[in-house]
Amino acid sequence: MEEVVVLIVGAGPSGLAVSNCLSRLSISNIVLEREDCCASLWRKRSYDRLTLHLAKQFCSLPYMPHAPSSSTFMPRKSFVEYIDSYISRFGIKPRYCRSVDVGLYVESERKWRVEARNTSTQEKEVYLARFLVIATGENGEGFVPELPGLDGFEGKIVHSSEYKSGKDYGNKEVLVVGCGNSGMEISYDLSNFGAHTSIVIRNPFHVLNKEMVYIGMLLSKYVPMTIADAVVTFLEKLWYGDLTRYGICRPAKGPFHLKVATGKTPVIDVGTIKKIQSGDIKVLPGIVRINGNNVMFENGVVKQFDDIIFATGYKSTANYWLKDYECIMNKDGMPKCLCPHHWKGENGIYCAGFSKQGLAGIARDSVAIANDIGEVLNGTKEKIKIN
Repeated sequence: MEEVVVLIVGAGPSGLAVSNCLSRLSISNIVLEREDCCASLWRKRSYDRLTLHLAKQFCSLPYMPHAPSSSTFMPRKSFVEYIDSYISRFGIKPRYCRSVDVGLYVESERKWRVEARNTSTQEKEVYLARFLVIATGENGEGFVPELPGLDGFEGKIVHSSEYKSGKDYGNKEVLVVGCGNSGMEISYDLSNFGAHTSIVIRNPFHVLNKEMVYIGMLLSKYVPMTIADAVVTFLEKLWYGDLTRYGICRPAKGPFHLKVATGKTPVIDVGTIKKIQSGDIKVLPGIVRINGNNVMFENGVVKQFDDIIFATGYKSTANYWLKDYECIMNKDGMPKCLCPHHWKGENGIYCAGFSKQGLAGIARDSVAIANDIGEVLNGTKEKIKIN
């Protein structure tokens, strides 16, 4: 058994940021990661053309802003390089290949007992920590909905986390289920590689380009959210016009209001809308059932597909191993309390990367967690600040 002040589970951006912030307050910590690398979502489960949807000044981790020479909207490869530099610069040393099996609170010792398996050696490791930080994030596991007949589909079924490029889908009939950023970008990529692409769109959403988001983010620093929403929505309507004829409806509330209230992010258009308007990408309503390779939709249309790609989001995996999750999480593995009060639970447990506010939210969580632990340990007035 190894005792540690703070144990962090997860070596994605949130776990790395928390570790760095704690080290700045001279608080010892250990980071456990089930994969053989850090930021595995970015390295292994992201499609090739992915870029940051927000400008780089809104996407840095504490104490290391992005280089002035880097792209405003960084591609995936550049962001992974940034993460590697972050680890190297601050001397963070995650313990890789540690699959956590059990985490529970030991009342008699007032500490968290975490059991992990070293997947390289198959040895069991036990940690006893005064504080436990859940940094496995919102995107622990790809979610695929249950649909009538899906198990009998005769083509290939993949989740967006497994999708890399449209180069293997040329001239195929491909259905993308899900109209968030991943679904819209994957549809665009498929079409560029010659796939006959259709996308299921069921719910209203805002469509913005990166410049509109940038304007809105800047405005939100200086004016009320309602004004930022009004300006961005005006630009959205001016640029894209009425999209209802293409099966896309806008929500009544503005994009920034929805982001704060529900965590729902506007779609950042990379060219998909133009392809929908030209007919290169077909829009279809919800799926009723699947029969072999035939898919029936709510409008009565039946169409045959070779492959289905589910861009239907992710779910948290924290509750798979965290036995006393009620201290901070609900039954779905998400924080019980809404942002900005989501990051702190009972008995010395915290979570980072669950604010639904991207990398900026991760940075804020990390600083708040480190400062709170520092105050509990030392009663210190010393506070670190976000850069």
